[in-house]
Amino acid sequence: MYNFGGRIVMLLVVRFLFSKNVIVASKVLLPLHLQEKRNCTYAVTVETTCTKDADTSSHVSIRFGDSNLNDILVHRLNSKHVKRLDPLEPQVLDDVPIKPFQACTTDQFEHISKCVDSPICYLYLKLSGKDDWRPGFAQIRVPEGPHLSSSYFYFRRYLPRNVWHGFDVCDTKVTPFGLKYKRKVFS
Repeated sequence: MYNFGGRIVMLLVVRFLFSKNVIVASKVLLPLHLQEKRNCTYAVTVETTCTKDADTSSHVSIRFGDSNLNDILVHRLNSKHVKRLDPLEPQVLDDVPIKPFQACTTDQFEHISKCVDSPICYLYLKLSGKDDWRPGFAQIRVPEGPHLSSSYFYFRRYLPRNVWHGFDVCDTKVTPFGLKYKRKVFS
């Protein structure tokens, strides 16, 4: 009896160790493959209104993300300029890099960063410089995952300088007084 019971116990220990090694091996191999956070390309489209003195040569930063706290920050959006778009037709007007954020123009920028997990639901702009700027709208498109793209964020006012200004529609609640938005604070 003792030997028989010992064999069963030994068999269970060996099976447990074997299954533990399989789990350990899978933890070593799989997470390295899965933990590599892949990058996405973001096509940032920004329109500058046609109002007098709406253009700027100051530095513009953008911050956007999703409801899962994936925050993407581009310190100098000006340096990521790709092309100027025709506001009426989505075709490229020129292939030569030009000065972005001119009045009555729509500019497109490209940024590569970590991927968001859910649709982009907040976007903030920050103007750093001496002149004013009046953006019309901003939108983020994700070619690798169109379902992750944002809707349009409309500004249509002069931005205050050196502070984040934008919209967060991630955590909205319907109240008897209208929509209530959760506010993000950035330093």
